[in-house]
Amino acid sequence: MTLNLEDKLEEFIKEDIGNGDISSGLLPQKQIRAKIISKQNGIIAGIKFAKIMFVSHKCDVRILKKDGEHVKKGESVLIVDGLASTILSCERTVLNLLSRMSGIATCTSKLVQITEKINSKIAIYATRKTAPGLRYFDKLAVEIGGGVKHRMDLSESIILKDNHIAINGSMEHLITKAKLKYKTIETEVDNLECALLAARSGSDIIMLDNFSVDMINSTIHELVKLGIRKNIKIEVSGGINIKNIREYAKTKVDFISVGAITNSVIGLDLSLDVT
Repeated sequence: MTLNLEDKLEEFIKEDIGNGDISSGLLPQKQIRAKIISKQNGIIAGIKFAKIMFVSHKCDVRILKKDGEHVKKGESVLIVDGLASTILSCERTVLNLLSRMSGIATCTSKLVQITEKINSKIAIYATRKTAPGLRYFDKLAVEIGGGVKHRMDLSESIILKDNHIAINGSMEHLITKAKLKYKTIETEVDNLECALLAARSGSDIIMLDNFSVDMINSTIHELVKLGIRKNIKIEVSGGINIKNIREYAKTKVDFISVGAITNSVIGLDLSLDVT
């Protein structure tokens, strides 16, 4: 993915400022110092982007908490010095991105901690359920929290989903066709029979979509009976969250995809206070 970060971040700021910050324009042209403070415990993510946005508008920044570091309620994560009007014009955009990314990283970290206690080999995957225009930042936040970015865009890997199969008319034919051109093929299935068919057809990864824990265990059991489980990676997805992930982690799957990390973001509560 090619991304000019400086230009992208400047677009974010311009979106908020519009034709000019008329409220901050009323302020005297004086230098101030402000701190970004966390109102919750969590994991910081996106601090380097906060710095870029302030520095690009001629402010001086001192980072107190780096990406991936824990922050406690009441702790400062960044100090910024600059013109009052400039800092306040950038404030909301900086906080929005930093809060969102830190919320994603914090949630991911909690999920990783839960699964690692049960099965340290399971990876927590991000999905493509990200806000348009924010995928790079959302997925990076997942990685900072200990998860895996996984498939930044459609060109990165093959995943054959239900609509692909419905249009093609044959799962076996589509898997065979894909394997002629690509090394690793993943197939999404929604029942045991389709999972076994995908396995027999040569799919390298099988995504069990919206399977219950019992259905997952039954599928893995059947793959073991067929003697092909060791050749196939199992991914599970659909409705998995911090409340039920323990049960999924107890199954012998390889990857757990959690769309809620990025499509139902609860940002870390942060504020900018003038000192």
